[in-house]
Amino acid sequence: MEISYWAKVFIIVGCIFVLVGLFLLALPHIPGLSRLGRLPGDIVYRRGNVVFYFPLMTSLLLSLLLTLILTLVLRR
Repeated sequence: MEISYWAKVFIIVGCIFVLVGLFLLALPHIPGLSRLGRLPGDIVYRRGNVVFYFPLMTSLLLSLLLTLILTLVLRR
């Protein structure tokens, strides 16, 4: 593999990180999406100064959404 291939891969990965960062920065300002991560079905266990958080419903919702998007995009 040539160096130009890896350069393109790093540029694409960097652009994806920038887009994800911008999305996370804008997330609190988008109505309805600010609840993402605090949905009913997300498991939070607090005991003393120990907090265990497992976003079960958020994970299922994001998985469903990504599956639908990829199904539509990759359809031939």
